[in-house]
Amino acid sequence: MLQRESISIFDMLKIGIGPSSSHTLGPWRAAERWIKELKEEGQFDKVVSISVHVYGSLSLTGKGHATDYAIILGLLGTDPESIPIENIHGLVDAVKSSCKLNFGGTKILSFNPRK
Repeated sequence: MLQRESISIFDMLKIGIGPSSSHTLGPWRAAERWIKELKEEGQFDKVVSISVHVYGSLSLTGKGHATDYAIILGLLGTDPESIPIENIHGLVDAVKSSCKLNFGGTKILSFNPRK
């Protein structure tokens, strides 16, 4: 009997902020993964500053596609699947106005998103 692997529609389509999941969920998940790896390697507490560089289409259309929001939200340690949508603008606006980032939800760092 031939067995076939099945995938769900939810494996193919993801819901997230912005018009493009590759410009939002990708960077958001990358930030989440980086935080997780830092913690696993015992390096998280050694982070004293963060600088983010985006390239390619992320740098060309990032703000229009909410990449900046996704990066900030990922660095805050929020989860795109469970974050209350009504909190998104407030969280990002707080980082932009204070130039402070609650990195991973546990560590306050200076962070200027305009740079």
